[in-house]
Amino acid sequence: MKEGNLRYLSGFGNEYATEAVPGTLPVGQNAPQRPPRGLYTEQISGTPFTAPRAENRRTWLYRIRPSAMQPPFRRIENGLVRTAPIQDGPPPPNRLRWNPLPFPEEPADFIDGLVTMGGNGDASARSGVAIHIYRATQPMERVFCDADGELLIVPQMGRLRIATELGELEAGPRGIAVVPRGIKFRVELPDGRARGYVCENYGALFRLPELGPIGANGLANPRDFRTPMAAFEDRGEPVEVVVKFEGNLWAVEL
Repeated sequence: MKEGNLRYLSGFGNEYATEAVPGTLPVGQNAPQRPPRGLYTEQISGTPFTAPRAENRRTWLYRIRPSAMQPPFRRIENGLVRTAPIQDGPPPPNRLRWNPLPFPEEPADFIDGLVTMGGNGDASARSGVAIHIYRATQPMERVFCDADGELLIVPQMGRLRIATELGELEAGPRGIAVVPRGIKFRVELPDGRARGYVCENYGALFRLPELGPIGANGLANPRDFRTPMAAFEDRGEPVEVVVKFEGNLWAVEL
C-alpha cells in the first residue's frame, strides 16, 4: 500500500518481513554470525520470550551500527511530563475540563511541548495509563524513546510525520498512530505546527476488541491498520536520544 511517498503493509498484529535494501534479510535464520552487508543483528522484545505464539511480539532488526554503542545517559529536566503514580498534589473530586492549551511562545518540538493532564496506576508495575497533550511548533532534531509504555497518538491539529527505527508513517486529524514501547522515533511537522493527545499505556499491549455477538465484520477492521515498511538513515552526524525511563527523562548523544 502506498500513500504519497510512504509505503505501508496492511493488517493489525501480523507477522511482517520487510527490507529497505533487497537482499538484506537473512534466509532461514534470525541471527547469523555474519549478517548480510555487515549489519548488526538485534531483537526488540515487546513481550516475554516465553509468551504464547499468538501473543508473542518481537522484531528482528539489522542495524548499520549497534544500539549499545553509546556513552552513559544523563538526567535532563522532565518539564511538564509526569508519570503515574502522580504525587504532585491531592487530586480533587471536582469535575474538571480545560480549554485547548496554547502553543508555546518559544520554539518547541514534540518532547518540549508535552504536558501531562492526568494518569492512574503505576508505570513501574506496568499498570495504568497517562494522558498528555502535545503542542509542537518545530520538527525534532533529536530522537525520543518511551521505555515506560506504548504511545497512542491522536492528532487534533496538523499532521505528524513519524520517522521510527522500523519505518516512516504519517498521521493527521481523524487518524491515530501507535508507537510501541522501546521504539525510537522522531516527529516532523508537514504543516508547520501540530497539537493533539497522547495516551501512554503502561499495561498490556493494545489489541482489537473481541467481536462476540456483533458478528465478524463489526468494530475495527484489521485491514484498515497500516504498518510502515522498512527504512533507514545513515547521516553520520551526532544526534541526541531522549529516553523516558521510570518516569524521568534521560539523554545521550550518539
